[in-house]
Amino acid sequence: QVQLVESGGGLVQAGGSLRLSCAASGSISSTVTMGWYRQAPGKRRELVAGLTSGGRPTYSDSVKGRFTISRDNAKNTVYLQMNSLKPEDTAVYYCHADVIRGGYQYPYTYWGQGTQVTVSS
Repeated sequence: QVQLVESGGGLVQAGGSLRLSCAASGSISSTVTMGWYRQAPGKRRELVAGLTSGGRPTYSDSVKGRFTISRDNAKNTVYLQMNSLKPEDTAVYYCHADVIRGGYQYPYTYWGQGTQVTVSS
C-alpha cells in the first residue's frame, strides 16, 4: 500500500506564509504527478497546484504568483510554499499523488488525510 502524510498546516494572518509538506511511502516504483487540492466549507475540491516528475508545474489562477510547488523525487515528497495568504485561501488542503506501485504498470491516485489551513483577516 501507499500512504501520504501531510504536515505544515495551521493558522496564519493574512499576508503571512505557510509551507505544506507531503511524503509518500510504501511500495512505490515511481510517482508520476504530485500536488495539492483544497476544499473550503460548502465548496467543491479544487486543484491548487500540481507537479510532474519531470518538473512541469500547474497552478490554479487564484494562487499563481503566490504559491510555489516543488518536489524531492528521491524522497517522494512534495512541498507547497504559500506566501501572501488571503482569507479566501482558508480550506482543508489535500495532497495527492499518482503512484506506480512496485510490480504494477499503471499509476493509481492516492490522497492524504488533509491538513487545515486557516487565514485570518
